[in-house]
Amino acid sequence: MLSAFSEDYTRFVSHVAAEANVIGVSVEYGLFPTQPIPACYDDSWAALQWVAAHSKGEGPDSWINDYADLGRIFVAGDSTGGNISHTLLAKVGSIGLGYEGAKVEGMILIHPYFGEDDKMWMYMCPTNEGPKDPRMKPAVEDLARIGCDRVLVFLAENDRLYGAGKMYTEEFIKSGWKGKLEIMENKGKDHCFHVFNYLDLEAVAIRKRIASFIHNQG
Repeated sequence: MLSAFSEDYTRFVSHVAAEANVIGVSVEYGLFPTQPIPACYDDSWAALQWVAAHSKGEGPDSWINDYADLGRIFVAGDSTGGNISHTLLAKVGSIGLGYEGAKVEGMILIHPYFGEDDKMWMYMCPTNEGPKDPRMKPAVEDLARIGCDRVLVFLAENDRLYGAGKMYTEEFIKSGWKGKLEIMENKGKDHCFHVFNYLDLEAVAIRKRIASFIHNQG
């Protein structure tokens, strides 16, 4: 797993921010074994709260205060980051963000990680709730209350996680969630190719699709 400070992810987030003309906040979260799960969820929730705290223009970062539209937050992640994004939005749908004027408009999941290696995940999460832990196997009630109006999911055809991702979208559709779900399949591509093969035409297409999704141009 790469750091948010890695060259690959810094480049990807910068490219998306430039393409969509938005401010991107890349989150560095705790990793096993020094920080077992749920540190990744807790750290990411704290980061989302930090962003939302700027909603009245009085947050700690002047750039976000002056230029960000906190009424249109988008939460995104690939692989494990997609799993974390889902868990955050399920929490937002349950308890809200807690900051007046701050709202998550959309969620973007790229090749999300759900239910591949249950035993390994449970080992890394000592406080797990068993094989059906909703953070690994999203519960229908969590899908139904996802705290945003629009969701975009990317699935890579040759990804070992394709089946789990496909099932996730199917369960999402059946959950009764009232928002709009969009799905883009990357034909002939493998897991998270867009980060490392950033000049690939399909990787470019992912960035453009994210930008159009953010601006609701799909």
